[in-house]
Amino acid sequence: MTAGPSLAGSASVRWLSDDEQATWRAFLAMQRKIRDRLERQLQQDAGMPMTYYIILAMLSEAPERTLRMTELAAIAGTSQSQLSHAASRLEEAGWIERRRCLDDKRGYLAVLTDAGFQVLVQAAPSHVESVRSVLFDRLNPQQVRQLRTIADAVNADEDD
Repeated sequence: MTAGPSLAGSASVRWLSDDEQATWRAFLAMQRKIRDRLERQLQQDAGMPMTYYIILAMLSEAPERTLRMTELAAIAGTSQSQLSHAASRLEEAGWIERRRCLDDKRGYLAVLTDAGFQVLVQAAPSHVESVRSVLFDRLNPQQVRQLRTIADAVNADEDD
């Protein structure tokens, strides 16, 4: 936010320059557009929200299609509570199973079932096409590399 008339007195605040403000707002609009488009596509084509798709995809890439719930929450970028709610719905659908950790009686594992894997296999092609059309088809190879560099720099701070 640039310093407006009522905020200019806060000298210790590092206000955004006009260019930074325009970039920030463009970033927010882009993020919202991508998220909304992918959310609509997954609901329409697969009958699931993007959070469910991400959970299924992360499990599909894990050894034995299994992850600790705490690790899955971190990878999926969701809270423990949100993951637990989503896992309940995915379990009801027969797409995942939750099992107790053998080495930690308090911990649980999420396991992608064969049915869940098949749902993911069916949903992935149209999802990937949507990712391409809303993002990558609009960028040249240099911009893709720049976006990756920017994302890596922002994500490098582990204090978050």
